[in-house]
Amino acid sequence: MKIKEKLDLLGIKEITTRRQMKNGTIILELPILKYGQKIQVGSFESGYVRRMNGGYTPYQLNKTEKFDHYYKLYDYSNDNSPKFNGNYRKHECVKRILIPNEVNRLEYLIAFCLKNYYINQANQVEDGKFIPKWKHESEMKRASKYTWSGGQVTSDTGEIYVHEQHAYWNKLPNSVEVIVDGHRYNIK
Repeated sequence: MKIKEKLDLLGIKEITTRRQMKNGTIILELPILKYGQKIQVGSFESGYVRRMNGGYTPYQLNKTEKFDHYYKLYDYSNDNSPKFNGNYRKHECVKRILIPNEVNRLEYLIAFCLKNYYINQANQVEDGKFIPKWKHESEMKRASKYTWSGGQVTSDTGEIYVHEQHAYWNKLPNSVEVIVDGHRYNIK
């Protein structure tokens, strides 16, 4: 499947300005609200992929790798002059793995967004409020005149109450399977 088809399937829009395009940057807007605004991610010619609206600086989404860095240790004499004592201090550092190819950056960015924004945030309702399953179930069980059964609550009179979260997901197809990096995810 081509990148354009994937973007259309996921409802992702490209919102790159002319200046960004000239610099080799591509900015994408997801149809998912987070903190009251749609999530924006970017692919940069430098090899970085970033989330654009998450804080003061764009957050890097590239994978990381660890490496060791060694610092020389010095002894100081009475006149405050440093003298190398032959020992080193090991420091474990982390660096981002750059993606030099634009197509590979976009493929990685789409897979990252699918896994982290579409799948991991699947139990958020349309208005952006997160309702943990345990909280929803415990509130419904506390109400004595209701009986809990799966995703719905039935009252003593036989009326069925469906929580807004379940009502939202009931509008969608029952199950969609997505494969990201070789892992299969079922989305309700």
